Amino acid sequence: MIKLKVKKGDTVKVIAGDDKGKSGVIKSVDLKKMRVLVEGVNMVKRHTKPSAAKPEGGILEKEAPMHVSNVMLVDAQNNATRVAKRKEGDSWVRVSKKSGEIIK
Repeated sequence: MIKLKVKKGDTVKVIAGDDKGKSGVIKSVDLKKMRVLVEGVNMVKRHTKPSAAKPEGGILEKEAPMHVSNVMLVDAQNNATRVAKRKEGDSWVRVSKKSGEIIK
Protein backbone atom coordinates (compact mmCIF):
# COMPACT_ATOMS: atom_id res chain seq x y z
CA MET A 1 0.00 0.00 0.00
CA ILE A 2 1.21 3.47 -0.87
CA LYS A 3 1.71 5.84 2.05
CA LEU A 4 1.88 9.58 1.40
CA LYS A 5 3.45 12.28 3.56
CA VAL A 6 0.42 14.56 3.18
CA LYS A 7 -3.23 14.06 4.06
CA LYS A 8 -6.58 15.81 3.83
CA GLY A 9 -6.63 19.07 5.81
CA ASP A 10 -2.87 19.72 5.57
CA THR A 11 -1.62 23.10 4.41
CA VAL A 12 0.74 22.68 1.46
CA LYS A 13 2.81 24.89 -0.82
CA VAL A 14 3.07 24.29 -4.57
CA ILE A 15 6.72 23.79 -5.58
CA ALA A 16 6.31 23.16 -9.33
CA GLY A 17 4.07 24.18 -12.19
CA ASP A 18 2.12 27.29 -13.13
CA ASP A 19 0.96 27.93 -9.55
CA LYS A 20 4.45 27.65 -8.01
CA GLY A 21 4.63 29.54 -4.69
CA LYS A 22 0.89 29.42 -3.93
CA SER A 23 -0.38 27.59 -0.86
CA GLY A 24 -3.67 26.08 0.19
CA VAL A 25 -5.41 23.33 2.13
CA ILE A 26 -5.75 19.80 0.74
CA LYS A 27 -9.42 19.01 0.03
CA SER A 28 -8.95 15.39 -1.10
CA VAL A 29 -6.27 12.78 -1.78
CA ASP A 30 -6.37 10.07 -4.48
CA LEU A 31 -3.92 7.31 -3.52
CA LYS A 32 -4.29 5.28 -6.72
CA LYS A 33 -3.48 8.20 -9.01
CA MET A 34 -1.09 9.88 -6.49
CA ARG A 35 -2.95 13.19 -6.84
CA VAL A 36 -4.17 15.84 -4.39
CA LEU A 37 -6.84 18.51 -4.75
CA VAL A 38 -5.64 21.79 -3.24
CA GLU A 39 -8.10 24.60 -2.44
CA GLY A 40 -7.70 27.61 -4.75
CA VAL A 41 -4.77 26.16 -6.72
CA ASN A 42 -4.55 24.70 -10.26
CA MET A 43 -7.79 26.36 -11.37
CA VAL A 44 -9.26 25.20 -14.70
CA LYS A 45 -12.23 26.48 -16.68
CA ARG A 46 -15.09 24.16 -17.58
CA HIS A 47 -17.73 25.10 -20.15
CA THR A 48 -21.17 23.89 -19.02
CA LYS A 49 -24.44 23.64 -20.89
CA PRO A 50 -27.56 25.11 -19.33
CA SER A 51 -29.39 22.58 -17.16
CA ALA A 52 -32.29 22.53 -14.73
CA ALA A 53 -29.90 23.09 -11.82
CA LYS A 54 -27.95 25.88 -13.58
CA PRO A 55 -30.20 27.44 -16.22
CA GLU A 56 -27.60 30.04 -17.25
CA GLY A 57 -24.78 27.52 -17.96
CA GLY A 58 -21.52 29.31 -18.79
CA ILE A 59 -17.91 28.95 -17.75
CA LEU A 60 -17.11 27.57 -14.29
CA GLU A 61 -13.71 27.74 -12.59
CA LYS A 62 -12.77 24.84 -10.34
CA GLU A 63 -9.70 23.17 -8.89
CA ALA A 64 -8.06 20.31 -10.76
CA PRO A 65 -6.02 17.56 -9.07
CA MET A 66 -2.24 17.84 -9.17
CA HIS A 67 0.48 15.26 -8.58
CA VAL A 68 1.58 14.88 -4.97
CA SER A 69 5.23 15.49 -5.94
CA ASN A 70 4.34 19.07 -6.89
CA VAL A 71 3.33 20.03 -3.33
CA MET A 72 5.27 20.28 -0.09
CA LEU A 73 3.91 20.30 3.45
CA VAL A 74 4.00 23.59 5.39
CA ASP A 75 5.01 23.54 9.08
CA ALA A 76 4.00 25.84 11.96
CA GLN A 77 6.46 28.59 10.90
CA ASN A 78 4.90 28.63 7.39
CA ASN A 79 8.00 27.04 5.83
CA ALA A 80 7.80 24.31 3.19
CA THR A 81 9.45 21.26 4.70
CA ARG A 82 10.11 17.60 4.15
CA VAL A 83 8.50 15.13 6.53
CA ALA A 84 10.01 12.49 8.80
CA LYS A 85 8.23 9.99 11.02
CA ARG A 86 9.16 9.53 14.66
CA LYS A 87 7.80 7.19 17.32
CA GLU A 88 6.26 9.09 20.25
CA GLY A 89 5.22 6.61 22.92
CA ASP A 90 3.28 3.90 21.15
CA SER A 91 2.23 5.94 18.07
CA TRP A 92 4.01 7.43 15.06
CA VAL A 93 3.94 11.20 14.44
CA ARG A 94 4.98 13.36 11.48
CA VAL A 95 7.90 15.69 12.17
CA SER A 96 9.18 18.70 10.21
CA LYS A 97 12.71 18.15 8.89
CA LYS A 98 13.46 21.90 9.03
CA SER A 99 12.28 22.81 12.53
CA GLY A 100 12.01 19.38 14.18
CA GLU A 101 8.49 20.18 15.43
CA ILE A 102 5.60 17.75 15.38
CA ILE A 103 3.12 18.37 12.58
CA LYS A 104 -0.52 18.14 13.62
